[in-house]
Amino acid sequence: MSASPSTFASQIPTAWNALEPLEARLEPMCVGQIADVMIAERAAYAWPWSEGNINDSIAQGHCCQALRSGDTLLGYFIAMKGIDEVHLLNIAVAPQHQRQGWARVMLDSLVDWSTAIGAHWLWLEVRQSNARAIEIYERYGFRRVGERKAYYPLDGARREDALVMNLGLQPEKNEQHGSH
Repeated sequence: MSASPSTFASQIPTAWNALEPLEARLEPMCVGQIADVMIAERAAYAWPWSEGNINDSIAQGHCCQALRSGDTLLGYFIAMKGIDEVHLLNIAVAPQHQRQGWARVMLDSLVDWSTAIGAHWLWLEVRQSNARAIEIYERYGFRRVGERKAYYPLDGARREDALVMNLGLQPEKNEQHGSH
């Protein structure tokens, strides 16, 4: 992503009585934002990433973007560049800002960045129980291409399977399934 943030406006008002859509900008995530990210991460996920996971992602140069409106963190994503692909490692919209179109804004930005760096595929894993996320990804054009057994932690020693999904970023890639 470029060093200068991008500005977006959600088409859905942020409150029932709001007259203007909320404006937001994507900016590179920095270590100083980890506290805000961790608040949203813990609120959005029963099994959140650790502060170390996020710090390591920033330090390793992954694409780490924070979506903000003023000083408010709306969401964020972390993606890792591969040879001809990008792997979406984490994406979340803070619960109080969900269902306002921000996930799509972040996916649009991720696809733009991925295409700009020459990626042909965008990959992700999602909990099989996360029906809302799966619906968002499928509406966006991602395809189910496999599963990873016992990928995510559950209570105690139990684990949950992940659904593997991909999105072709070149026109011809959207016509076929890739293998990961």
